[in-house]
Amino acid sequence: MPRLSEARDAAEPSSMEQRARHGRILKAAAQLGAENELERVQMQEVARLAGVAIGTLYRYFPSKTHLFVAVMVDQIDRMGAQLSRRARAAMAPSEAVCDALLQATRGLLRTPRLATAMIQSAAMSNAATIPDVARIDQLFDRLLLDAAGIEEPTVLDATVLRLVVALWFGLVQSALNGRTSIPEIESDLRVACERLLGDLV
Repeated sequence: MPRLSEARDAAEPSSMEQRARHGRILKAAAQLGAENELERVQMQEVARLAGVAIGTLYRYFPSKTHLFVAVMVDQIDRMGAQLSRRARAAMAPSEAVCDALLQATRGLLRTPRLATAMIQSAAMSNAATIPDVARIDQLFDRLLLDAAGIEEPTVLDATVLRLVVALWFGLVQSALNGRTSIPEIESDLRVACERLLGDLV
């Protein structure tokens, strides 16, 4: 199990050079996470592949859990950029959310080891220990609200979307564990979105 270090977020890069290093670290971690189980990913190897000193890596990411939470934040950010280019004007909000989650599912399952590493890291984290983990929820909420075309969600909107996301994470975990097929996930997700999100305006 990855060790947790002090309760602080990853240091934020401020210069162009620091942002480039930060990006290389995330890219290297994603590559190694796609190739190996989380326990076998070594921070020294991430630093080597990214071309940074090990001290630089730990300054940005105090532990492997911090690192893979940040990788998940980066992946969701990229996913949001891709989804924003898809036309959903003709879709009902529940269909648009379902479509976004199906795209996310397919993306995650293309690299199952990396998906497992990110989900495990996020699941074992809380905002008090790894503040960056809260960004996962914020980005995912925004991604789905944008997909549904909702600018000012009601409390009920936020609640049902949160329930759908929790259900979706469970389905993805079930697929990663080999207990559910992709067609089953897609069918279950469509039913969940239709039943839970049918009243979204």
